[in-house]
Amino acid sequence: MRRLLLAGLIAFTVLPVAAEAPSSAQKLDLETIMANPDWMGHAVENPYWSVDGRSLYYRLKRDSSPVRDLYRIDPASGTSTKLDAAATARAEGPAIYDRAHRYAAYIFHGDVFLVELSSGRRTQVTRSALPESSPRFSADGRALQFRESNTWYVYDIASGVTSPAAVLKFADDPQAKKPDALGQQQLDLFKSLREDKADKDALHANEQELAVADASRAPQPFYLGDKQQLADTELSPDGHWMLVVTQPAHHDDGKAPDVIHYVTDSGFTETEAARTYVGRNDPAPQSVLLLDLAAHKSYPLSTDNLPGIKDDPLKAIRAKTVAELQKAGKDDDAKALKAPDVRPVTLYSMDSDSAGIVWSDDGRNAALAFLSIDNKDRWIASIDFAHHALVPQHRLHNDAWINWAFNDFGWLKDNRTLWYLSEESGYSQLYAKPVDGAAKALTSGKFEVSQPQLSNDGKWFYLSANKTAPYSYDVYRVPTSGGELNRVTQYGGMEQFALSSDDKQLAVLHSSAYVLPQLAVQNAEGGTPRELTNTMKSGFSSHQWIEPKIVEVPSTHGAGVIYAKYYGPADETNALASRPAVLFVHGAGYLQDVKQGATYYQHEQLFNNMLVQEGYVVLDMDYRASQGYGSAWRTAIYRQMGHPELEDLLDGKAWLVKNHGVDPKRVGICGGSYGGFMTEIALLRAPGEFAAGAAQRPPSDWVTYNAQYTSGILNTPQVDPEAYKISSPMTYAENLRDPLLINHGLIDDNVLASDSVRLYQRFVELHKKNFWISLYPLERHEFEHADAWYDEYRRIYELFDTWVKPVR
Repeated sequence: MRRLLLAGLIAFTVLPVAAEAPSSAQKLDLETIMANPDWMGHAVENPYWSVDGRSLYYRLKRDSSPVRDLYRIDPASGTSTKLDAAATARAEGPAIYDRAHRYAAYIFHGDVFLVELSSGRRTQVTRSALPESSPRFSADGRALQFRESNTWYVYDIASGVTSPAAVLKFADDPQAKKPDALGQQQLDLFKSLREDKADKDALHANEQELAVADASRAPQPFYLGDKQQLADTELSPDGHWMLVVTQPAHHDDGKAPDVIHYVTDSGFTETEAARTYVGRNDPAPQSVLLLDLAAHKSYPLSTDNLPGIKDDPLKAIRAKTVAELQKAGKDDDAKALKAPDVRPVTLYSMDSDSAGIVWSDDGRNAALAFLSIDNKDRWIASIDFAHHALVPQHRLHNDAWINWAFNDFGWLKDNRTLWYLSEESGYSQLYAKPVDGAAKALTSGKFEVSQPQLSNDGKWFYLSANKTAPYSYDVYRVPTSGGELNRVTQYGGMEQFALSSDDKQLAVLHSSAYVLPQLAVQNAEGGTPRELTNTMKSGFSSHQWIEPKIVEVPSTHGAGVIYAKYYGPADETNALASRPAVLFVHGAGYLQDVKQGATYYQHEQLFNNMLVQEGYVVLDMDYRASQGYGSAWRTAIYRQMGHPELEDLLDGKAWLVKNHGVDPKRVGICGGSYGGFMTEIALLRAPGEFAAGAAQRPPSDWVTYNAQYTSGILNTPQVDPEAYKISSPMTYAENLRDPLLINHGLIDDNVLASDSVRLYQRFVELHKKNFWISLYPLERHEFEHADAWYDEYRRIYELFDTWVKPVR
């Protein structure tokens, strides 16, 4: 449950057609700003240091192609080289190092490579059809561990031999099967059967004995039964232990709706299954087994001792719903809502998509992060290996829901002190806790900390924080022992960073309003950076784009300040006393668009420029639920999606009227995904406030969205039907009185087009007027074709030109 949910509710811009850049004085038009973004330039992607630390690699999208080329750049001279196929074959991947710094290893084109640092000799460890991942040196430095899917391998550096760390079989052990009564009778009756069985047992016992004594043999399999299926595995660096995450083998995910493809290569209508609706089945509960690879024994790790796991955070809501069901005579439905005795959990899913399990470097400690399936708790536990039991180390509880972000954790170099992020103060901060001691806050304040990276010498944490202002992000560092949080970079628009292996240099991606992420390098302690790239196109950069002004909109609903970006003419002294405006509403719900870095919405930002050119002003607000402002801001929408956000949008409209001469009768609203949802909510819950609205790919009824995102905010529709009712635009369809345009991709497998079609049918049956729907047969949630982008925004522009701009 992490950032894959957030990305799911954003419309991303990937277009295949080029356009000519406008000159600084050229009037903007839709053909240009909705065309292939290649004319703008390209973002530098995924920088990492070379093995020797003397160069940096990064990727850059190729013009008119989805291909990402690999570049190598010398930070000292700034010389950058695009690598051809032959040079790419000699390139390296992001490296990891053994503790003695004798070797490095990395994954490149899905295979494992080992480098001897003294000589530079490179050894290809694997050449396989399936990709390997997660390279790591063993605790003693003699072996390299890596995984292929959920199978771990150990490469012995001295001998060059590779072997599986463990063999897992999800079946019953045939040797452990006991004869039933009839089988025992057969053995009692027939000598030959007894002899055959004795021979088989002897052979098996001999194999077991040889396996224990002979390290050159492949390991004997672990038979784990057929009631569970494998979810993940994590091998300890000392090779002694393996943690195996399982879930029920026959878990029912629920019925999945179909996405229908009308325009196809075959010429026939085709279907594909999409994700399951929320509440149609909970995620599969997970369990963890501890395997002792040396003794060939397995132990289940019970979660029953996690604090609060037997509580029911939904008790009051559940009781109310049960009472209403019983009153309606739905006793079976009421019984189905009985709370479990022990709440089921899943392992937190890390950015690598592996389970939330982190081993200490020496393999003597492991930390596991569990999430309750009801989304209210996150636990971090270590393992008592002597007693094969979990030891609770930290509990994070939230009456609303635990964040998808800010769940990073790991071990300090002493191998016995945990570090982790937690929102317990109301903001994501960094903590350290010895396994047998008390937690200590390493950072504190009303700002958010993310991307923690431990320096290679173990003395510092480098991290991202918006300490100076919610919209300003930079790299900071703090001693692992605690102390002052020091600012390292001065960009305000820092995106990503990578520390060199000697801890001396920091590679930084940074951006600004009209500059996509660019690469720089600087001293890791701070100082003046050296700018290494400029991948923006001159035609785009030379245009006089409107620099959005970050403003503070006062809340009339007790929320304090709502940060927003204002787009208006450079000189407002001669502006009309009464003019039209548009509120642009960002997507994802939990996303921050008001910041000093580049916006996710490149095309929409250019459309904002065009609107200002045509006499509008535009306001883009980080309404409640947006990222960057702490957990209270994020969870204000719990059980009432669309309500606090609408209050904020109406405050934004009032601010425009008061401060920028906007006519309150000439304000439009538009947005995509969650922004489309808010557009519908604004028109349906506040009729008359907006002259017209354009909703792109909007979730119109939350009962048809997925569990992973929705159940945290609204619980499930079975337990909390009222939350879904008051949060869905479908509920308020009868209130439509202002013009509404809906745009939706027909093969959207995130927010299904059926959401918009169902709402459209409600409007038809309610005899509403001035509503339209535009469907795009070849578009998913993330539009990919320039023609579709152009058509969509042509309709939006014409909607506003007809219903918002008038007074000509």
